[in-house]
Amino acid sequence: MFGMFKKSPLKQWSKDHEALLTKAFQAQRDGNIRLYSTLTAEAEALRESIEAFNNAEGAADRRHSSRQ
Repeated sequence: MFGMFKKSPLKQWSKDHEALLTKAFQAQRDGNIRLYSTLTAEAEALRESIEAFNNAEGAADRRHSSRQ
């Protein structure tokens, strides 16, 4: 019943993803390629989580709309 009031973590994940990409970009410009690679890998993993969440949320929305 109260699940519809639960906040989606998507907004925070998107902010975190952008922050990781910004840090990675700065690390690359500073010549720290190892840190750039690490941050880019973390950002990619977070992007995959965001996409999986969006796909799962979309599937749930389609299930709910088909019942009506």
